[in-house]
Amino acid sequence: MNKLMNSNEKNSLENLHIPTWNELPNIDLYLDQVVTFVNTVLSPYIFFNSDNHKDNNLVLSKTMINNYVKNNLIDAPIKKKYGKVQLAKLFVICVLKQVYSMNDIKNLITVALEGSDIAFAYNQFCRQFKKALNCTINREDFIDLDSGNNDNKYLLKSVLLSCCYKIYTNNVLNYLKDV
Repeated sequence: MNKLMNSNEKNSLENLHIPTWNELPNIDLYLDQVVTFVNTVLSPYIFFNSDNHKDNNLVLSKTMINNYVKNNLIDAPIKKKYGKVQLAKLFVICVLKQVYSMNDIKNLITVALEGSDIAFAYNQFCRQFKKALNCTINREDFIDLDSGNNDNKYLLKSVLLSCCYKIYTNNVLNYLKDV
């Protein structure tokens, strides 16, 4: 690895794994449980700026979720509980908000779901995110032979690369602050 991050930090960032559709809970969760679940997965890795630290970093809050519901980014809870669809969208939103506005995210989700079911689109997001993150960390080109002339898949690749560059940069800055 380069001098900007030691191998432990690099390995740590490589451990970022967004749960796939089948890894999301099969039971609906209350608001507190959703916040805890998403933050447990993402907060050690996603920082909105170099002032955040792993110990006090929150990627998602109750207020944010309520705003996402008000802005129609996710559906309102049913009997105060959130299901897989809302959880999947929250993971997508938390990654994309590194770089994109809420309006952009809403449009990107709409494009991703055109002609596709949520489980397939979400799993594709998770798979492509992992590939983009690994390519970013390892300074490799993101070559996706499956995309061909598929505009939506190329858009997803471009969107995720921009988010992964931001995640990588904030992790390097956070690491340098602690050195």
